[in-house]
Amino acid sequence: MAGKYAPISSAPSTITAVIPITTLFVSSARQSTAARLNHGVCRAACFSPFACAVRLRKCPPRELSFHLPADRLLCRSSVCAFSHFASSGSFRPLSFCTMVSAGTPTVDVPEEAASVLDNPLVADSSFPRFDAVEAKHVVPGIRAILKDLEEDLFKLEENVKPTWSDLVEPLESIVDRLSVAWGIVNHLKAVKDSTDLRAAVDTVQPDKIKFQLRLGQSRPIYEAFKAVREGPSWKTLTEAQQRIVEGELKEARLNGVGLDGEAKVRFNEISQELERLSTKFSENVLDSTKKFEKLITSKDDIAGLPATALGLAAQAALSKGHEGANAEDGPWLITLDIPSYMPVMQHVRNRALREELYRAYLTRASSGELNNTSIINKILELRLEKAKLLGFKNHAEVSLAMKMATLEKAEQLLEELRSTSWEPALQDLEDLKAFAKEQKAEEGENMCLWDINFWSERLREAKFNINEEELRPFFSLPRVMDGLFGLAKTIFGVTIEAADGLAPVWHPDVRFFKVNDLSGETIAYFYLDPYSRPSEKRGGAWMDEVYGRSRIFAPKGSQVRLPVAHMVCNQTPPVGSKPSLMTFREVETLFHEFGHALQHMLTRQDEGLVAGIRGVEWDAVELPSQFMENWCYHRDTLLGMAKHYETGETLSEEIYQKLLAARTFRAASLTLRQIHFASVDLELHSRYIPGGEESVFDVDQRVAKKTHVIPPLPEDRFLCGFQHIFAGGYSAGYYSYKWAEVLSADAFSAFEEVGLDNEEAVKETGKRFRETVLALGGGRPPLKVFVDFRGREPSTEALLKHNGLLKVPA
Repeated sequence: MAGKYAPISSAPSTITAVIPITTLFVSSARQSTAARLNHGVCRAACFSPFACAVRLRKCPPRELSFHLPADRLLCRSSVCAFSHFASSGSFRPLSFCTMVSAGTPTVDVPEEAASVLDNPLVADSSFPRFDAVEAKHVVPGIRAILKDLEEDLFKLEENVKPTWSDLVEPLESIVDRLSVAWGIVNHLKAVKDSTDLRAAVDTVQPDKIKFQLRLGQSRPIYEAFKAVREGPSWKTLTEAQQRIVEGELKEARLNGVGLDGEAKVRFNEISQELERLSTKFSENVLDSTKKFEKLITSKDDIAGLPATALGLAAQAALSKGHEGANAEDGPWLITLDIPSYMPVMQHVRNRALREELYRAYLTRASSGELNNTSIINKILELRLEKAKLLGFKNHAEVSLAMKMATLEKAEQLLEELRSTSWEPALQDLEDLKAFAKEQKAEEGENMCLWDINFWSERLREAKFNINEEELRPFFSLPRVMDGLFGLAKTIFGVTIEAADGLAPVWHPDVRFFKVNDLSGETIAYFYLDPYSRPSEKRGGAWMDEVYGRSRIFAPKGSQVRLPVAHMVCNQTPPVGSKPSLMTFREVETLFHEFGHALQHMLTRQDEGLVAGIRGVEWDAVELPSQFMENWCYHRDTLLGMAKHYETGETLSEEIYQKLLAARTFRAASLTLRQIHFASVDLELHSRYIPGGEESVFDVDQRVAKKTHVIPPLPEDRFLCGFQHIFAGGYSAGYYSYKWAEVLSADAFSAFEEVGLDNEEAVKETGKRFRETVLALGGGRPPLKVFVDFRGREPSTEALLKHNGLLKVPA
């Protein structure tokens, strides 16, 4: 998942009008699983209304102060290929008598492929066998599951009845087994990528999609849902159950249940091809990112690079065979992996090196065999054709059919924020130029895109006397985790403790935790994979679920199956004997992903199809994650975790106040960056004509005229790395980050109003937040959930105020 993140502007605007939020938040419909299941976040080519309700939450690109191509998947793009409705507290073993391997793989898969009986992918275990699943297990395991599920689906269709227990519950059971297994495979592909694993996924993916299409287009199941909706039992269903029925009926129509003949055949062909293309898109981004390496032998060439980054670069060189590499003498290996790339752009005085790296990042996956240009064009062409088969004008209409907003309302919000931010962003640029001139730097007369981040850091240091690198020793990962867990206990009444060894993990760095309520009862679990591993792990950060809370999968003796999540980040790894020392941005990212995980883990919904983040409209699902980022600036939270890793010294009150003051530094510029991503996304999916006179890059350049205070380079190819919309669940939905930011800022203002220093009031407000936003999941429309918490509909005032873009009356 990807979001928000503008730690933020020094030149606030003075807008006095607040957007009447009731004109923006229209009647909400549950997010289409079809629309949100794409590679990185959930595959957009999922077609079963039931098979794909959960998505990997990826976050928007880290807001940088220059035009950096999108790849900050906190949430934000990493791949989850298919939603996972987890299996019961343990995997349900397959009916082995029906397990057969169907056909010959279409690509080479190791002949020693494990038999189904000893395949860890389908083994009966309390937690997934992440330590044991290998590429050779994928094809036989998934095909065995599909064979079993085909028989179960046939039996369901033959005997389907329009009752909850005879329709929804067996359907969820079918979905669960495939989603868990496929979720394991795609998770490993995201964090432990290999050629063999890619080949195995490519082989069996068409079989999986074929089954999803078969399930999502099932006429007997669709008619049964219609009968439930129109029958006498409708009024006896709970609100959550009614949301499920209405949502699945709408999703079925979006999934092509009403198509016949050639139209249906073509729809399914497109669905298969879109899945393949999005997978290839993300693989090209990963491979092109890994491909770039810059070996530096002279320390003068990287003058200004902080000690932490020097150590990381030397460690990278050592791993590539450069014996004796060390932080002091080198050599140093620079890559396009964010922990390596960003320190160079922010701190290295060598302007030519910054330009070289900027251009390399800007053009990832845009040339040679890894070129994504033709893939982008084909994806847009097929999405448009698919939309028209369903009777829509364009893909944006399909995507927005299951969201809170309409195209008009989404663009209205973006334009309001854009126009508010434009003049302050121009002033941001003038401030940088003036500062560079004061320093007698040539950039003062000729500020280029690769200079923005460097001079932003210098100006921030001068203006607020804060050096982010000097803050790293105060934010060691263990301390930050302690602070985060302490906050969760204070505001949500849960305790978190290490449970390493309880569940198998995919890498030695991965941690496992359990979440307890105040009585000591365990209510959820989660994995944390914190560090960057460029050779095998996708960039960015994200949260996804392993198992979801569910009544019907409750283990024997329990009332529900407990939820399990995984959080994946790409922060700076430990160097030598030092722990992972985090930048403040990395701290925010961790809090963000934990917010997603909390919504998954603290849900009280027992209906699996709307528990946690399932069934939540896509443009509301970022509320908890962005809400949690605000607590990074809460005095007690920040000072409670900001302790020097060697001395134990607490960050001073003076520096804390400077962090607060710097929070809105360049907010307008960073807001425009997100507006650009969202606007290009909507333009490409609503008005752009594939194969017309304009190319996708022409569209990007045209939109940039209203969102970039420095024009992008003519060769700008950030779209070739924009995984959110081409390999994730954000196509015609990237605006969701700003939409949800309105909600999250307003939600946090409820805590500010009762007084952040008033511990009892904060606890009471936190309890209300947990019982509404975190507990209700997709079982209640998000606007109603917000009103339940806030007592009124949302307003943009809090967001504008937090970003320094609202004039507060004296």
